[in-house]
Parts: sequence; structure tokens; C-alpha cells
Amino acid sequence: MATKKQPAEKKFSKELLIGLYMNYVLEHEQMPKSVYKFAKEHKITEAQFYEYFGSFDGLRKGIWNQFYVNTMDVMQKSIEFEAFTPREKLLTFYYTFFELLTANRSYVLLTLNENPNKLKNLEQLKELRKDIKGFAKELISEGNESKNAQFLKQSETIFSEATWVQFLFILKFWLEDNSAKFESTDVVIEKSVNTVFDLFDNTPLERVIDLGKFLWKEKMN
Repeated sequence: MATKKQPAEKKFSKELLIGLYMNYVLEHEQMPKSVYKFAKEHKITEAQFYEYFGSFDGLRKGIWNQFYVNTMDVMQKSIEFEAFTPREKLLTFYYTFFELLTANRSYVLLTLNENPNKLKNLEQLKELRKDIKGFAKELISEGNESKNAQFLKQSETIFSEATWVQFLFILKFWLEDNSAKFESTDVVIEKSVNTVFDLFDNTPLERVIDLGKFLWKEKMN
């Protein structure tokens, strides 16, 4: 006699822990008070928690790192991605990353606005900063390989730092964006990426002026 197969129990993982934490924050609108209480409430052990993160602060940083990892996974599944230029890759990264943020907008808004000290809120982005700067260095290195003249080659350090500042600028815009489907953020992504690459390619500053006009218009609205 055949017996009914029981559904497999979901294996505990870093992704599952992140999901439990994010749901807790959204439901309680604050960080858990202790790992002990958080683990007990979700019927896991403290050892399971500490297998992946040493604290809630580490977990919060890990969430942003996971946003990055998921974004890269999505992009690299595309056959066309490897053939893209550095400019196209950065554009694809931003569009994909902010689409993922939009899917988690309630959590992001809550955690990036929970402390009156804005710099304090940005501490959770430390791992993401390393991720984005590393990605930017790969892009500029790739771009430099295609340039024959030494004077045209750009500093990976400067470009990676500029990319991080650019990301923070886009993030702030997205947090305040009230447009339908966050279409204004898409425009900012396109204009800011084109501006940065044009500057690095020694192109005239029409795009800088174009970006400035757009931002001024958004501010006045």
C-alpha cells in the first residue's frame, strides 16, 4: 500500500534567516531585542543564527550584500550580459538592483530612516560598498583593456569611488521618488551613468548640463 509522501522540510539557510529577519522588522517596525528571543520566536536555535551572522548588525549588512548577490545572479543568467560594454553593464546593474529594492521597498525605507542620524543608517551598507566598488573596478579594468593609448586609461580607484558616490545619489533619489513605477529613478540612472562614462571618455559636458536640468526640474516639482 502506497503511503502519502510528506513534504520535505525546508532546509535552514542564510536566505531563510534573512527572510525571517526582514519579516520581523516589517511586522514590528524595529530590530529584534535579542538573538535569543528572535530565535525562540522563530523556532530556531541561536547556533543556527550564529552559523551565518555574529549579530543583528552583521545580518543587516548581509541583507544588502544578498541584494547585490541576487542582482549579479540575475544579470549573469543573461547570455547577452558578457557581451555588454562596461557602460551597458553598469546600467543593467542599476536597473536590476533598484528593481530588487523596489520589491523590498517597505523594508528598505524602514531601515534607512529608522535613526535620525542618517550616517548611522548607512552603516548597514558597508559590505555593499565593497561589492559595488569591486564591480566598478572590474568594469573600468575591462574598459582600460580596450584602450591602446596610455593617457586614455582611467584610475580604477577613482572610478570605483565615483561609482559608489553615484550609487548613493541614485539611492537617495529613489527613496524620495514619487513617480509612477519609479520612472524618474530610471531616467536618473540612465543620465547619471552616461554622464560618468562620458566624463571618463573625455566627452563634452552636454550630458552633465542635461542631468543638472533634469534634477532641477524634479526638485521644483
